[in-house]
Amino acid sequence: MKATERSTIATAFQEISKRAVAHVRELKQNKPYILVGAATCGRAAGALDVLKTFREEIKKRNLDCPVIEVGCMGHCYAEPIVIIGKPGYPPVCYGYVNPVIAERLVNEFILGENPCPEFVIGALEANDILPSFQDFPRAKYEQKIILKNCGHIDPTDIEQYIAAGGYTGLAKAIDMPPEAIINEIKKSGLRGRGGAGFPAGRKWQYGRDAKGTTKYIICNADEGDPGAFVDRAILESDPHSVIEGLIIAGYAVGARYGYIYVRAEYPLAVERVGIALKQSKKLKLSGSNILGSNFNFDIRIFQGSGAFVCGEATAMANSIEGKAGTPRPRPPRMTTSGLFGKPTVVNNVKTLAYVPQIIKNGASWFIKTGTKDSPGTAVFALAGKIVNTGMVEVPMGTTLRQIIFDVGSGIPNKKLFKAVQIGGPSGGCLPEASLDLPVDFDSLQNAGAIMGSGGMVICDEDDCMVEIARYFLEFTQRESCGKCTFCRLGTRQMLEILTDFTQGKGKLEDIDNLEKLAEEVKAGSLCGLGQTAPNPILTTLRYFRNEYEEHIKLGKCPALMCQHLIAYYILPDKCERSCDACIGSCTVEAITPNKKRIKVIDQEKCVKCGTCLKACPPQYNAIVKLSPPSEVPK
Repeated sequence: MKATERSTIATAFQEISKRAVAHVRELKQNKPYILVGAATCGRAAGALDVLKTFREEIKKRNLDCPVIEVGCMGHCYAEPIVIIGKPGYPPVCYGYVNPVIAERLVNEFILGENPCPEFVIGALEANDILPSFQDFPRAKYEQKIILKNCGHIDPTDIEQYIAAGGYTGLAKAIDMPPEAIINEIKKSGLRGRGGAGFPAGRKWQYGRDAKGTTKYIICNADEGDPGAFVDRAILESDPHSVIEGLIIAGYAVGARYGYIYVRAEYPLAVERVGIALKQSKKLKLSGSNILGSNFNFDIRIFQGSGAFVCGEATAMANSIEGKAGTPRPRPPRMTTSGLFGKPTVVNNVKTLAYVPQIIKNGASWFIKTGTKDSPGTAVFALAGKIVNTGMVEVPMGTTLRQIIFDVGSGIPNKKLFKAVQIGGPSGGCLPEASLDLPVDFDSLQNAGAIMGSGGMVICDEDDCMVEIARYFLEFTQRESCGKCTFCRLGTRQMLEILTDFTQGKGKLEDIDNLEKLAEEVKAGSLCGLGQTAPNPILTTLRYFRNEYEEHIKLGKCPALMCQHLIAYYILPDKCERSCDACIGSCTVEAITPNKKRIKVIDQEKCVKCGTCLKACPPQYNAIVKLSPPSEVPK
């Protein structure tokens, strides 16, 4: 690139950046402002009502106080979340906000001097553009790189993203030779965050070296794992970070077109990405002659129909082409013959979101975080039996114990930790003995799990690992495209064996048959779905074999979870005759009083939903759950 072109690019971006910073300072400086987290998690908790209340109260009082809709900050357990900045105070973060609290915050903090500490969950370090965490209990364990903007900027306002440093990486990249960009990504050691951990720089090099003038980049946002929601949250909260990374990847590889493949079940993500693309094109940051250069890169959104198998690269390419979403045999690799038969590079949302930061700050900056073989951070969606659900971003090498107990605050209701399912239905279940395992690609793989899409589902003492394995296998079996025999028939047969175990019909020899079949399905399947579907089985057999044996030998579910192996009974000496709480709660009318007004459960009618157990007043504690089912206690 000629020096004059570099000068034009730098000047063009400086003007855009200057306007963006002025816009944000005018928006927030020397006056109060209110940020309301309204990503999907916030909306589900009532954030839109909170947003409406703030806007009405501010308008009613004719205050100069912008109310800004932002994305997810990660503390999903405390939604709706609100951040209020006011001159003289650090930005204050509030949790569990409702319209009543919102009105009080306007009256007492915006108009007065009472920050209402009873609703505060943390404080942030003041900054003109982007505040950072200061007084959050878990902040010392986290290091936010790709989540740093989430919950702090309006995802529909490109100038807020630019003012926070956005598109600086793109402006710098277009001044660099494509090979230099690829080398920088290689030096950074960035590994794909879609699950497999393949080196991103090496994949880009394959795409760059592939023959052909037409090439494609696909952003894989087809996040379908139960319990995973990080990709969705990033697209909803900071879409420009992904778009910027996609454009840099296109420039480095020599691609002309990019696709963002996102499932249609993510309507808010689709909407915000669409807005972001229009804004970037308007400012000449995407489309034709980006920043005045001769580089052209058009991005299109493709909405998938929710098939889990379309998260596999070749199945995704078939889907975009209008074909059935089934995987293709490999070779050839996607980087040789992918979308429409052209060289194609596929990267995950999180992978692309790292790229602008690496180009902007340099590979040496990135490798200071994490481990030697897994540099950078790990981003997880904490779900299941954990106090603080939500998104976390920690340095690679952080232990599972630190993530679950220090960041996630442990298991609720004083229950005991049992296992953590990492990597969704394709991942593995790791026991308490693995809590001090450092989280990185290789350590997880050696333990039988994978990083996956970043789902981390916590199980406590009330979870049955045989049923957990059955649940996840049922998902993958249902999502199998059926193209290859091992996956189509093997997952069905494994599911039948697991179902027998949970119903007390299994045989001891079935354990060995299940293990052998799992290994064969793993080795013989065509794509990643079938190759990883046995992981929950293999890890639960490895770490919780005793539970399988108890289901078979004793017809017993130790966790009291498998419905066919449990029964509910009412203890006659504890049942209060005047109390009919259990009768009123039973939807199938399985509970009736006897002549002495002691309630009795008809085991033929009982569907074992457990509603009666929850309805029984704690002072009586008259209902018990037993496994194996036995006669009515006397």
